[in-house]
Amino acid sequence: MAVMSSLDRAREVLKEVFGFEDFLDGQEVVIGDILSGQDGSVVMPTGGGKSLCYQLPALCREGVTLVVSPLIALMKDQVDALVERDVAVTLINSTLSWPEQKERLDGMRRGDYRLVYIAPERFKASSFMDALKDVSIEMVAIDEAHCLSQWGHDFRPDYMRLGKALEALGRPQCVALTATATPIVREDIRKVLQLREPFENISGFERPNLSFTVTAVEKVAQKYARLQKVLKAHKTGIVYCATRKKVDEVAETIHSWGLKCVAYHGGMSDQEREDTQNTFISKKADIAVATNAFGMGIDRSDVRFVVHFEIPGSVEAYYQEAGRAGRDGEAAFCELLFNYADTRTQEFFIDGVNPGAGMIRDVYQYFLNHADENFETHETLDQIKEAIGAKNGMAIGAALGSLLRGRWIERFDVPGSRAKGTRLLKPEVLARDLVLDEAALEEKERRDREKLEKMVQFCYGNTCRQQWVLEYFGEINAPLCGSCDVCRGEESSERRAPTDDEDLIARKFLSGVARMSRRTAMGWEGIFGRGRIVQMLVGSKSQEVLRVRLHELKTYGMLKEQGTAYLNALARSLHEGGLLVTKMGEYPLVTLTQRGEQVMLGKTSYALEWPVQGGGSKVSDDGVVLEDLGFDAKLYERLKDVRNRMAKAERVPAYVIFSNQTLEHLARLRPSTMEAGLLVKGIGEAKATKYLEPFLKVIREVD
Repeated sequence: MAVMSSLDRAREVLKEVFGFEDFLDGQEVVIGDILSGQDGSVVMPTGGGKSLCYQLPALCREGVTLVVSPLIALMKDQVDALVERDVAVTLINSTLSWPEQKERLDGMRRGDYRLVYIAPERFKASSFMDALKDVSIEMVAIDEAHCLSQWGHDFRPDYMRLGKALEALGRPQCVALTATATPIVREDIRKVLQLREPFENISGFERPNLSFTVTAVEKVAQKYARLQKVLKAHKTGIVYCATRKKVDEVAETIHSWGLKCVAYHGGMSDQEREDTQNTFISKKADIAVATNAFGMGIDRSDVRFVVHFEIPGSVEAYYQEAGRAGRDGEAAFCELLFNYADTRTQEFFIDGVNPGAGMIRDVYQYFLNHADENFETHETLDQIKEAIGAKNGMAIGAALGSLLRGRWIERFDVPGSRAKGTRLLKPEVLARDLVLDEAALEEKERRDREKLEKMVQFCYGNTCRQQWVLEYFGEINAPLCGSCDVCRGEESSERRAPTDDEDLIARKFLSGVARMSRRTAMGWEGIFGRGRIVQMLVGSKSQEVLRVRLHELKTYGMLKEQGTAYLNALARSLHEGGLLVTKMGEYPLVTLTQRGEQVMLGKTSYALEWPVQGGGSKVSDDGVVLEDLGFDAKLYERLKDVRNRMAKAERVPAYVIFSNQTLEHLARLRPSTMEAGLLVKGIGEAKATKYLEPFLKVIREVD
C-alpha cells in the first residue's frame, strides 16, 4: 500500500507541477521502483520522459536529490525548465565560484532545494565532499550513466569516481539512468556504482515512429544532393558531422541554399555554444549542423529528421543521435550517408583516444626531461606533440588524461595566462616504472575498433535496420519495423522466409559455425574462416581439416549433399542477413550473431536472399565456380574508383556501370577472367563486354 499511496501522490504532483494528466508508457513502473527506495538502473529511449522519472520522486520526498549530469548546457536547460514550474532547484558546476557554490551548499543544508544538479568533476574536490556531509541526501540520480563505462560510447573519466563518492556520502539510494546501453555497459554501471540488489528497468530501445535509411554515396556532391532533398522534405532537424571543419562546410553550404541554420562544435566558446543551442531550441532556426557534442538532453520535440553526414563511431552513438528525432511521437526520418572512406576519420579518433602505454610513457618522459626545479613544465600539447614526433595530437591529450587519473601529474593554471602547466607528483619515478594497466588499455582500443566494425556491418546489412539495432542492445526476437529502407524493399526485393528444407539446412550451417566458435561473456567469438567451415560441413578430408580435428565434430559432413558452391553462397546470404558476422583482422574469422543463435535454436523468424539449390551460384559450362573469399574493403574502394572514372568519362551515373551490390560481389568473389566475371550477380554479357575488363585487371593485381 505504501508504494501505491506514493504513486498516488506522484500522480498528483505530476498534474500540479508539470501539468500532465498521466504517465507516459514505462514511466509509472520506473517511478514506482524508485519510490520503493531501492537502488536501480533504468534504460529508457530518448523521448521517453527519463528525466521525470527522478524529478517526480524528488518532489514527493523530504531531503535533497542530487542529479549528476555530464554537460553544463544540459543541466542548465533542465534547471531553467524546473524553475519556470516553481520547483526548488539549483545547480553546482565549474561556472560558479567557490563562494557561489558554498552559498548553494548552505541552502541545501537549510532544505531550500529539493533537486540539485551537479557536474561529476565536483566530486573530486575534498572541500565539496566535506560540505555535502551535513546535507540530508535522499537520492543520487546519475543521468547519462553510460558515461561511467569505459566500454560505453561516451566515457567520461569523472564519472568513474561516483562509486567512491556514494560511499563517502553514506550510501544514499542511487538510480542510474541512460537511453543507450548494451548488456556489458549495464553490467559495468552496476559494478562501478556498487548498486545494492538493484532493480533493472529496461523500457525498450524501439522507436517505432522513426524510419531508418542508409544511403551509399561515393562523392561529397552526392551527399549534398541527398541532403538537399531531405531538408526540402522534412524541414526541421539536425545534421551530424564527424569534425568541426565539416560542420562549418555543411552549414555554409546550407546557407548558400537560402536556408537558415546554426552550427555547433567544440571549437566554439561556451557562450557561442549556449547561444547556438538556445537559437535552435527556441525555434529561431530549424536546422542545426553539429558534431556529436550537440543534442544530449536537447528538448525540442518537433525534430523531423536527423542526417548523419558521415558514419558515427558506434551503434550506441548513432542510435542516441538518431533518437533526437521525433520526440513528440510523430513520424521522423533518419538517414545515414555512408561512404566506407569516412571510417578513416573514426579510426583517427580511435587512435587519438587510445594512446597506448608507449605513448603515455613518452609523454611522461617529456615532462621528466623538461621539468624545472619545482618539477613543473609550461609547454602546450602541440609542443609536446612536435617534440615526441606524435602523428595524432588527440593522443597527447589522452595520454595526459591517463597520467592525471593515475596521479602521476597534476595540472595548474599558469599566472597571467590562459594556458595550463603540468606538475610532476612523483618525479622520482622513471617512465619505464610507471604502473599502467596495459591489458585494460589494449582491451579498450580493441572494443572501440569493434564498435566501429559493428557500425560498418550495420551500414552494409541487409536486414531490418531497427531490428538490427535492437538486437545489438540485447533485445531478442525484435520485430521488423516495416518502415526502414530494407523493410520498404529498397535494398532487396528477393528476400523471403525459408522453406522447411532451407530452414533445416540454414540451422545446420549455423550449428556448424557454433561448434567452430567459442562462447564468451560478450557473445560468440570466431576461430575459423568461412572456407574452413564449409570444408568441415561437406566432410572434406584435407590436411587442414584433419590436422585441427574438425572431422571429430558432430556437424562434420552434415551438409555434404549440398556441395561447396551452394554452401559458399548460403554463407554469403547468412552474412548479409545478419545471422553471421566476420571479424576482420589478420584472418577473417566467422561466427554467429545474437540473431544467428536464435535462428539456430529455432526461436525466431528470418528472411534471406536464398541461393539456388543444387549449385549456389551460377556455374559455367566448363564447371567454373566462384569461392566467396570474404569482403575486401580496400579492393571495394579501388573498384569504386575504377567505376567512377568510367562513369565520368561516359557522363553517366555510376550505377549505370555497376551497382554497389555488384561491386561488393566482385570484392568478395574476385573473379580474374571474363568467364568467371559472368558468374557474378548483376553482370550480364553486354555489361561484361563493355565494362568488366578494367575491374578484372584491378582484381588480378590484388591477387
